[in-house]
Amino acid sequence: MVGNRSALGWLDLLMPKDRGVRRIARNLVYGPKSRHRLDIYAPHGATGPLPVLLFYYGGGWDSGEKGEYQSVAKALAALGYLTVIADYRVYPDAIYPAFLEDCADAAHWVVRHAAEYGGDPARLILAGHSAGAYNAVMVGADRRLQRGRRYAKSVRAIVGLSGPYDFYPYDVEVSIRSFGGAGAGEESQPINLDLSAAPPMFLAHGTGDKTVRLRNTEALARHMREAGRRVEEVHYPGASHADTLLSLMFLLRWRLPLYRDLERFLTALTPQPSCAVKREPL
Repeated sequence: MVGNRSALGWLDLLMPKDRGVRRIARNLVYGPKSRHRLDIYAPHGATGPLPVLLFYYGGGWDSGEKGEYQSVAKALAALGYLTVIADYRVYPDAIYPAFLEDCADAAHWVVRHAAEYGGDPARLILAGHSAGAYNAVMVGADRRLQRGRRYAKSVRAIVGLSGPYDFYPYDVEVSIRSFGGAGAGEESQPINLDLSAAPPMFLAHGTGDKTVRLRNTEALARHMREAGRRVEEVHYPGASHADTLLSLMFLLRWRLPLYRDLERFLTALTPQPSCAVKREPL
């Protein structure tokens, strides 16, 4: 409801958006719960199956709404991706690992159905910001979540923006309630995963982030390098926690070079067919 729209939701509503892209499906069902819904965005003018990008929003695992991320979805679709944003259960309706299971189910659904919407199910990018970055890394690299779901072989890369990857023992309210109540321990941390077969990662973080400290990205990037896996670690001097999300939006890209850094990284891994995507705002 409009009256319940968050500050980010109002910004998303008022923000001019990339042209040449549109939402082609809304509230598609990927599971039995009320929040098991996803939206799909696509660029105009694609001449072949598009690589697919599944974006997980943040919100501390207790909030978030896919409809408030249309600016981000259209920005990512403008890069030449069939872009999917899925809702997932959050606290208090879900704690670890239930929200991760939802995110993994969404990835499984996307690989099964992407072709119906012009996507290439063999080329999947998992991306997220903040808590969503944690979700993306876990879904893409935790083999426990991948059992019984058919998406692991399709994941070409993982994008983590300002994500928490090393936060055990839990010492703040948001992690205590979403993880501690489940008895989750070190196995819940991305830095403790077996990354020997992990997809390439793009990990970006602002040095001025006071919500999720830079050390999280530094630790995960180091773990990737120790496992012999490809990782691009990018630090943006002075950037805040929100900056790595806001700088994807059309009129805020001046804040950081993140959008072009991300485009360069992803294009090298998933070359796109020609798309007539205009970057002017809508």
